[in-house]
Amino acid sequence: MTTPLDLDIVLVPVDGSDESTVAIEYAIGIAERYDATVHAVYVLGEEVVRAIESDAVDEDEVAAETEAFTDNVAEMAAEHDVEVTTSNAYGFSVNVKTRHPGSVVLDTAEEVDADFIVVPREPVSGDPGEVLEKAAEYVLLYASQPVLSV
Repeated sequence: MTTPLDLDIVLVPVDGSDESTVAIEYAIGIAERYDATVHAVYVLGEEVVRAIESDAVDEDEVAAETEAFTDNVAEMAAEHDVEVTTSNAYGFSVNVKTRHPGSVVLDTAEEVDADFIVVPREPVSGDPGEVLEKAAEYVLLYASQPVLSV
């Protein structure tokens, strides 16, 4: 006899890529099925973090881009009557060697008490904005929650 899943929060890390949009669609579908909410964490990659810290890029500009993407997530979820919360996280630190996209996803999962994680498994394209291909394998190996890699 199988035990049904009891889900309250589905975590989906995003980075603005097409692959993360697909992951959002899966996360919304799972949340809709289990009457759960979705938490989307926008993970900023190394190049973006370094650019912010060196003032090479305006932090407000980056915030506006991430907000536009997470607004789109909320619109997608609203179409399915699924509640969404969002956050942003640096997926890299010049001061903390253990901070990387995978650890950020798992830390966020613990912070929001996520019951399930949907992580995009992206091809390595070299686009500096796409950081989650580095996180997928780590999350699959170390997450204590069930994980769907899409």
